[in-house]
Amino acid sequence: MPDIRGRFVWYENLTKDVDAAIAFYRAVVGWNTQSWDGLGEPYHMFANGDTVFAGVMKMPPDAGMPPYWMGYIGTPDVKATTARAEELGAKVWVKLMEIPTVGTFSVIQDPQGASFAAYTPLNPPPPASQEPVFGTVVWHELITTDPDAAWAFYSDLFGWQKTNSLDMGPAGLYQMFGVPGLELGGIYKKTDDMPGPPQWLYYVHVADLDAAVASTKANGGSVLVGPMDIPGGGRIAICMDPQGAPFALHWRA
Repeated sequence: MPDIRGRFVWYENLTKDVDAAIAFYRAVVGWNTQSWDGLGEPYHMFANGDTVFAGVMKMPPDAGMPPYWMGYIGTPDVKATTARAEELGAKVWVKLMEIPTVGTFSVIQDPQGASFAAYTPLNPPPPASQEPVFGTVVWHELITTDPDAAWAFYSDLFGWQKTNSLDMGPAGLYQMFGVPGLELGGIYKKTDDMPGPPQWLYYVHVADLDAAVASTKANGGSVLVGPMDIPGGGRIAICMDPQGAPFALHWRA
């Protein structure tokens, strides 16, 4: 079995309108969809080519929060990881839900308020490539109120290691992290003027950033930041889909 600890192995778009979300991301990123009936009703999944990597689900009307993307982080023992998360001060919203033939997961809110899922899949995906592939999530960014506390929490749970860092001046340190052989993302402090609670933001690699930004706007989404250059020769834009879920676009030469 591949070593899944600390890797992002699945994503889920929690949305107000499944059909509209599917149409939006198909137009902007080029994803197609597949359906699975293992839950008793169709579960729609995003696919990049033939590779499914994310689900899309309708949020209950009384969810009390805006639509968002959630990452599923791999662990060989989701029960132990969930118990440890609680010991470290996290809240557990869904505890040990088993999906036959798929795996077991928990939905957890970290001590600062960002949500993710801990997941033990029965059939783990192969390790991600360090080279970005168009249409895949290539970066995972945690915007949090306390980067040091968040780092202590996630590194304990998932064995993440610090990689590079970037001094952003008054905005503080941008700390990058990963697992052996693969850099995964970055953590930085949420400023007072940033809307919304602490959260994870997921970056999708696209072949043409300007075209994807134009398509985001043309299909009812909005662009919150950028497009802008980033260190290393890439460009990004932080966006919001028509239902209100933040996501980001990434391009690298």
